[in-house]
Amino acid sequence: MPQRSPADVARIALACLDLTSLNDDDTEARIATLCERASGVHGSVAAVCVWPRFARFARQHAPAQVKVAAVANFPDGSADIERALRDAGEIVQAGAQEIDLVLPYRALLAGNETACGALLQAVRVMTDGLVLKVILETGELREPALIRRAAELALAEGADFLKTSSGKTPVSATPQAAQTMLEAIASDARARGRVGFKAAGGIRSVADAALYLDLVEAQLGAEALAPTRFRIGASALLSDIDMVLGGNTPRAPAPAGY
Repeated sequence: MPQRSPADVARIALACLDLTSLNDDDTEARIATLCERASGVHGSVAAVCVWPRFARFARQHAPAQVKVAAVANFPDGSADIERALRDAGEIVQAGAQEIDLVLPYRALLAGNETACGALLQAVRVMTDGLVLKVILETGELREPALIRRAAELALAEGADFLKTSSGKTPVSATPQAAQTMLEAIASDARARGRVGFKAAGGIRSVADAALYLDLVEAQLGAEALAPTRFRIGASALLSDIDMVLGGNTPRAPAPAGY
């Protein structure tokens, strides 16, 4: 793999960034500010990611080149299909292009793979035509075997991306979980040339992002380092990207799993 400068990493990270606001007290004013930040002097992010209730507003205010994603079954990953479909339906009606769906990870922890598959399948059918990112919540699954199984279930039901985390649990993205997820994609003949990977939660610096760029390239190839195959879910990262591309000193990496 090539040695990339911090600026090279920052440019890739910016193009692949999902700029996110998922606070309980979000307002239209805050989402408007998020959309304004989505395109700046150094370029545009890939998407903004918001609650379903703000998806239509974000579509109206985001730059034309920036996709709008909204979350479903978030953040707890309930096995309630009707609730997930309500979220998904609201996202579709709002005209969002992407959906970040939490896999029912507690059901998987309890050994109920059927519940996971049923919910994923129902949402996939309803959101046909949208990019489906399935959040595995790897910090809660913890064990590599469970993370691998969650990835396989999501791939079987047509996920377009595997995403590490909601960012709402004590442990979010880790290189170890990312490696397991990427191996699942790479070993699936139907997925390895199509499905992407999204790291989310605790990625605050360009140095943090570089770890995930390297992992993606090693498993899926350099061609996967594009918004169609790679995303980073982080808002704090944008400030460090701007610092690096502005010629300033980048932040040090965050502790793994921060």
